[in-house]
Amino acid sequence: MVDELVEVEPDTRRVRRIGIMTGVVLLLAYTIDYVDRFAISMALPSIGAEFDLSKTQQGLLVTVFAVVYMLCQIPAGVLADRVGARVLLLATLLLWSAFTMFTALAGSFAILLILRATFGASQGFFPAVSFKTVAERTTPKNRGTVMGIVMSASGIGSGITPLIVAPLLIAYGWRGSFVWLAAVGAVLGIVLWLLIPRKLPARMRESVKRPPKPSPEARRAVLSSPQVWLLAGLFCAKNFIVYGLITWVPSYLLESKGVSLAKIGVLAAIPPLVSFATTVLGGWLFDRYFNARPRWYLFATTLTTACLLVPMALATSAGQFILFEALAMAIDGLGSMCLFGLPMRVFPSALTGSGMGVINFGGQVAGASAPLLLGMLVDGFSYPAAFGLLVVASLIGAVLAVRIPQRAEDFSFTAKGV
Repeated sequence: MVDELVEVEPDTRRVRRIGIMTGVVLLLAYTIDYVDRFAISMALPSIGAEFDLSKTQQGLLVTVFAVVYMLCQIPAGVLADRVGARVLLLATLLLWSAFTMFTALAGSFAILLILRATFGASQGFFPAVSFKTVAERTTPKNRGTVMGIVMSASGIGSGITPLIVAPLLIAYGWRGSFVWLAAVGAVLGIVLWLLIPRKLPARMRESVKRPPKPSPEARRAVLSSPQVWLLAGLFCAKNFIVYGLITWVPSYLLESKGVSLAKIGVLAAIPPLVSFATTVLGGWLFDRYFNARPRWYLFATTLTTACLLVPMALATSAGQFILFEALAMAIDGLGSMCLFGLPMRVFPSALTGSGMGVINFGGQVAGASAPLLLGMLVDGFSYPAAFGLLVVASLIGAVLAVRIPQRAEDFSFTAKGV
């Protein structure tokens, strides 16, 4: 499909359909992204046994991916603003499937680290490109709802990963599992790319009548905005929890609670799938009730998440652990779209890639640090100590939440005419 503008101004229903279609396509693409990315967490016990790795070294396999992924965020956003989203979207979909395949061929820990780094580079351009895709196909009024659909992929993707990967590991081992994931992901990625709707006219996707051109000065104003970097810090705190749980819960259930691999696939899926549902709900709530007052809603959900993570870390059984993890992730999901919905409404679509690249950079700092830090705490102390660090991260997020902007004019770049 050629990436053209919708020639005739769409009616309200058609605009809504274009937005929802875009959100669903990107949700499915993100789901493939998350399955390929987090399959390593399910495979860590097998990989650790084959290469005789400590928990710190296993955590490094996730961290090296996240470091490269993190470093790609801002350049990816700038590139998406300059060349458009469509070509980059196809390239990243195909490249990460290729490097998923190559992972299965690793013959040593060093080669596996290199492949995980290149895999991080291939996936690193996807978030900014997807944000740009949404900005070009939605109006400011429905952007929070569509972003709620897209970002719920973190819940559904990490939720179905154990359900998909556990049977593959049992049947084919970790190497065969990565081959299957790569092949299926490449085919589905191409199909989804072909289904992306055409862009809306520029006048429909802006919150102002004369949106700025993507000049170097406008881009620098967005990239240097203190409020944008504050949101990046808040996303870092929230994503620290997600990465910590996704990376280490399968190993924790297997090693500390004696849960079988087949049962881990079911138990580990419950909290992310609950988060998927509440993230979609949170996007609707933001658009309907909290778009002008996200601060205290986000503070309340983040603080409540911290409170629920305490009994999770101290749980004496696998059932208790999963229960409190699910509750914590449900509340966290409700507040997520306050974090993404506000900037997506404020950024001009011509600069969405750059601005959201900064915010996602902050989130990936957590992706780079959480797996390694928690692995070190498990090696040095225990799993409860490691999960206690997630409580600290959530409390830091609650403190940052009370400082986030409430209105578009509170962003420094709007004062400069951007």
